[in-house]
Amino acid sequence: MKLLNFKSNSIPATLGALFSVASISIASADTIKIDGSSTVYPISEAVAEDFQIAKRGKIRVTVGISGTGGGFKKFCRGEIDIADASRPIKQQEIDACKKTGVQYIEMPVAFDALTVVINPKNDWSKVITIAELKKIWEPAAQGKITKWSHINPAWPNAKFKLYGPGADSGTFDYFTEAVVGKAKSSRGDFTASEDDNVLVQGVSRDKNGLGFFGFAYFVENQKKLNAAAVDGGKGGILPSAKTVEDGTYQPLSRPIFIYVNAKAAKRPAVKEFIDFYMKKGPALVKEVKYFPLPKEAYALNLEHLKKKKIGTVFGGESKMGMKIEDLMKQKRI
Repeated sequence: MKLLNFKSNSIPATLGALFSVASISIASADTIKIDGSSTVYPISEAVAEDFQIAKRGKIRVTVGISGTGGGFKKFCRGEIDIADASRPIKQQEIDACKKTGVQYIEMPVAFDALTVVINPKNDWSKVITIAELKKIWEPAAQGKITKWSHINPAWPNAKFKLYGPGADSGTFDYFTEAVVGKAKSSRGDFTASEDDNVLVQGVSRDKNGLGFFGFAYFVENQKKLNAAAVDGGKGGILPSAKTVEDGTYQPLSRPIFIYVNAKAAKRPAVKEFIDFYMKKGPALVKEVKYFPLPKEAYALNLEHLKKKKIGTVFGGESKMGMKIEDLMKQKRI
C-alpha cells in the first residue's frame, strides 16, 4: 500500500482547498473567557447565550464559576478576558494586576439583594436582626453558639446548620463585612461551597438550616426556601425589587460587576460582546431576577470602554449599605 506524502508541495489541489477553508474557519473563531462570581454568573451566562446565538456561533463565550476571588486570580494572571465580581476589586487584587501589567475597566451591571434563607418549616426566625446574624456568624461563635436558643431564648433548643459561600466568594466577603464588621471574619464550622446550588439543597433539606447567597438563586428556588426578613434597625425588610430600589433593604443590597481586561477589549469580538452586554443586559438582568441599573449606567460603561477609563472608583474596598443612587454618584476616573 502506497502512503501519501503530505509535504506542502505535494498536497492535491482539492485537499489544499479543504485545508485552506479549515484554516480560515479556525482563524475566524474567537473565544471570550469569563470566570468569577457565582452571583454574577446567571447574568453573564444569559448574555453569553444570546450573544452566541446572535453571532451564529462565530464567537464562543465560556463562563466559569470560581468565585469572585478565584476569578480575580485568573484575571490578574491574564488567563481570562472578563472577571465576574460580586464586590469591587480589593487592594491585593489591584496590586496583583499591577504586577502583571493587567489593566481593567470596571463596569457595574446590576444590584443584588444578598438573601438570608431558611427552611420553609422554620417558623421562628422569619425576621432576623443584623445583631442576631452577627452572633451566629462571628468567629467567636464557633463551637459555642450552636443552637437557635443561643441566639434568642424564644427560639427552639435545637442545633442549627449553616450554609454559605466559600472563602473565594465575593458574597462571603460582603456578608461578613456587612454583618460581622470585617471581610472574611467568620466561624469556620459551616458547609461552604462556591456553587450556590449546593447551598440551596442544604437549607431546603434541613429544617434547622440557615444560609445566604444572591437573590436570583433564592427566587429560582423559592418553592424550596423562605427568605428571612432582615432587620437592620428599622424592622424586618424582605428583599424585593421595591426594597432594593428604594434603599430600605440594608445593609445587604450591593452592586455587582464585570471587570474587562483593557488589552482584551481591543479585540473586535470582546468589544462586540461588551456592547451587546450593556445594551441587552438590563432586560436579561430582570429575566434572571436581579435588579437593573438606570440606562445611563450602562451607557457610561460603554463610554468608559471607548475612552479606556481604567481602574476602580472604590479604592480597593467595598462600601456597605450602598443604594443605586449612591452608586451613580461615584466619581469615575
